Amino acid sequence: MVLVILVGMMGAGKTTVGREYARRHHLRFVDCDHEIEARTGVKVPTIFEIEGEAGFRRRESQLIDELTQESGLVLATGGGAVLNPDNRAMMSERGIVVYLNVPTQILWERTRNDRNRPLLQVANPRERIETLHRERDPLYRAVADVIVDGGRGNPGGMVRLIDKAIETCKKTNANTECRPR
Repeated sequence: MVLVILVGMMGAGKTTVGREYARRHHLRFVDCDHEIEARTGVKVPTIFEIEGEAGFRRRESQLIDELTQESGLVLATGGGAVLNPDNRAMMSERGIVVYLNVPTQILWERTRNDRNRPLLQVANPRERIETLHRERDPLYRAVADVIVDGGRGNPGGMVRLIDKAIETCKKTNANTECRPR
């Protein structure tokens, strides 16, 4: 069976594309942030408020460890999941990692009115997105088996791009795990 892990910035479409990918491939879909909310009974901003980002990241790492041991799953990670080297190792070793790479202008357009993004509750959220992208892009690229550029396409089109990229990766690496490293 397969485990597909989507990484990328907040607003990249990991949840929307992940749901569509799972539906088309008859896999289970889990969004890390939504699962943490379901398990704790509170929204992510509340966790940030009470436990800080470090507390949230601990919960996120525990969940990634648990879920990446499954198969038949599409997992949408939080934008900062790649900050933890242990998370990157688990994702790399256990699944096919897809980086949804979206330009910062589009990320800004998608997230600017979303109050459930604790890291954007700052004086200049657009600048914050650009800073986070600069910091995280190398980590997304390092962990990714495939990189799919997105932004303006529909979820179905993105799924087709992911399928094509994974097939190319498998052929290039002559192995079903699609490990280019």
